Order: sequence, then structure tokens, then C-alpha cells
Amino acid sequence: MRNIKLTTGFEMPLDGDLLGMIESIYQEVALRKDLKHSYEDVMKEIDNILRQLSQEELHTYFKESLFLNTVTYENEMLDAFVRKLAQEKK
Repeated sequence: MRNIKLTTGFEMPLDGDLLGMIESIYQEVALRKDLKHSYEDVMKEIDNILRQLSQEELHTYFKESLFLNTVTYENEMLDAFVRKLAQEKK
């Protein structure tokens, strides 16, 4: 397993863990700036990460991203359905 460097100098392992990558971005961008970061700050870090990934690594993380977003979407849809049912019971 190899590491890549974020713009802060933090070395992040590339182990296929998308949530770990998101957490690293959050810690190194959002928390270092006391939550006073911008869209551009986050995109700059994402671009930095993407430049360091191989095609295979991009494939792995993109696949994981699609899965995570699908699950998140499904959960949001189920939550909306449950809220609608609760409203109908009132």
C-alpha cells in the first residue's frame, strides 16, 4: 500500500477506504481552517489527490464513491418515505 500527500503535507494511505479519504480531506481542509473553508479549498485538495492516483486507483475510488452515494440516496429516500407515513398517521 502506498501513501499520497495532501497539500498540508499529511500522508494518506491508499487502501481503498473512501470514507478514510473523505475524513482526511475533512481534517486537513475543514478542521485546519476552523471550519472556515470554501468550496474552492475542498476542490483544490480533491484535484491534488486525483493527480496522484493511477487509473486503477481512480477506478477503485470511483466505484466506492458510486456505492456510497447510492446507499446515501437510498437512505434519504427511505427517510422521506417514513416521514410521509408518519405525517399520514397524524
